[in-house]
Amino acid sequence: MINVFVLQNGRLNQVTIESREELESVAPVWVDLTDPSEEERVWVKAKYNVILPGEDEVQDIEASARYYEAENGDLHLRTDFLLEEEDGPSRVITVAFILSGKILFSVHNDDLPVFRLVRMRARSRPGSIEDYMDVLLDLYATDAEYSADSLEGIYESLEEVSTRVLQKEFTDQDAAAALNAIAHEEDLNGRIRRNMMDTRRAVSFLMRGRLLNSDQFEEARQILRDIESLDGHTSFLFDKVNFLMDATVGFININQNKIIKIFSVASVAFLPPTLIASVYGMNFAVLPELQWRFGYPFAIALMIGCGVAPLWYFRRRGWLK
Repeated sequence: MINVFVLQNGRLNQVTIESREELESVAPVWVDLTDPSEEERVWVKAKYNVILPGEDEVQDIEASARYYEAENGDLHLRTDFLLEEEDGPSRVITVAFILSGKILFSVHNDDLPVFRLVRMRARSRPGSIEDYMDVLLDLYATDAEYSADSLEGIYESLEEVSTRVLQKEFTDQDAAAALNAIAHEEDLNGRIRRNMMDTRRAVSFLMRGRLLNSDQFEEARQILRDIESLDGHTSFLFDKVNFLMDATVGFININQNKIIKIFSVASVAFLPPTLIASVYGMNFAVLPELQWRFGYPFAIALMIGCGVAPLWYFRRRGWLK
C-alpha cells in the first residue's frame, strides 16, 4: 500500500494512490509504503529514482547500515517503532526512512499507531509541518509520546499486580498469574527502553549531520530531553518489577514452607504412636501385657495420647498457624 501525503493550506493531507498515473500527478512531502508490492516498488523507483530497501536490509542492525548517506546524496535511516497488539505480545517494527529530493520515504511491513497519530494530528493542526524533515521529527516526537503512554499502562498493570500480591490470601494460582503478568510487563518495558535508545541514536545522527534548521534543531533537543526522562521511568519500572518478582517468589516459598511444616508436624505427631505400635508388635514369647485383659485398649489409648500430646504442644506454641 502506498500512502502519499501533500501539504495543502498548511495541513498534511493524504492522497489516495491506486495507479502509477495517480502517483505521477502529485508532489508529496511524504511517501509511506506499508508492505509494498513489487509493482509499487517499481512505481516509486520510476517516479522518484529511489531504490527501496528489501526486508532483509531493513532488519540489518549494524550501525553502519542503520544510518548512512548514499552515493547519490540520499540519506538512509533505520528506526525501531513499538507495536502493541491486544491479542498478542508487543513487537518492535523496524522502519526504513529515505530522505531524497525533499521527500521523506518510509517503508515498513505493519501499519503503526505512531504513523496513524501523526497523520491525524497533521490534518487537525495547520502549520505544524512545513517540510519533509518536520514529518520525520514529528514521527520521532510522537513515538516518544506513544512510549510514555505505554509506560503509564505498564505502571497501572504493575499496580494491579501489587494489589494482588499484597492481599491477605495469596494462593499458588494467584502467584502464577502474577508472575505471568510481571513477565509480560517487564518484556514490554525492555522493548520500550530499546526503542527509545534507537530513537535517540537516530535524532542524534540528524543533529550531528547538520541537516536541521534552528527550529528543527531545538525540536530535536526537546525529543532527546523527553527520551532522557523516559529512561529514568523505565529504570523505576524495572525496580518495581524486581520488587514484585521477589515478593511473589517469597510468598510462593512461604506457601511451600507451610506445606512442609504440616508434613513435619504430622511426622513428629505420629512418631510416638508408631514407636508404641512397634514395641507391641514384637514377636517375643513373653510380653508383660500379652495376657492382660485391658492390654489392647491400653495400647490404643497410649498411642492416641502420645499423638495428641505433640499436637497440643505445637498448637500452644503457635506452630500450627
